[in-house]
Amino acid sequence: MYQNTIKIVLDKLVALMSILILTPFFVFLVFLLYFFQQQKVFFVQIRVGKDKMPFKIYKFQTMSEERDSEGNLLPDDARITTLGKFFRKTSLDELPQLFNVLQGNMSLVGPRPLLPDYAHLYSNYQDQRHKLLPGITGYVQVKGRNALTWEERFTLDVYYVQHISFLFDCKILFLTFITLFDFKKTRPQNEISIEPFEGEW
Repeated sequence: MYQNTIKIVLDKLVALMSILILTPFFVFLVFLLYFFQQQKVFFVQIRVGKDKMPFKIYKFQTMSEERDSEGNLLPDDARITTLGKFFRKTSLDELPQLFNVLQGNMSLVGPRPLLPDYAHLYSNYQDQRHKLLPGITGYVQVKGRNALTWEERFTLDVYYVQHISFLFDCKILFLTFITLFDFKKTRPQNEISIEPFEGEW
């Protein structure tokens, strides 16, 4: 009942209120990114959501489009901008996903949506993470984020799916605000992106 109706309604109400309240801040961030990076402000990528349905996820752009002599994108750590590093550490790059929540393809809390390239690699156990809408934040994000192994992340995702409740969501949202100010616990130092998922563990 909660995840099918109440959660969806609450998600959209909170997302709408947040967007309205944060509109001046959004505008400031857009101008900040455009002024310092001189490139597109938003990053759009295909991710896999509930029931493995693909959708477009929105983020603020934190990397340049620099390529090598053969036209291939440079490694992430060579393309991340100075401002982009700050946005990622503070999770400001995730704010545009409030619009994903309004569209109905994401929730405030849930397993983070992963790349389509991984869709055929999940075990039945891991695949349980797709029973719910993906979230802007989730149990993984408050328990260690990129510092966790893939095994630990999937275990936490499945635990959330099996124990979802209003109080659990409130707890995760509260812990999210705390972890935003504890970068060392939520993200390994000197790493820009997580290692790719290669299949079962």
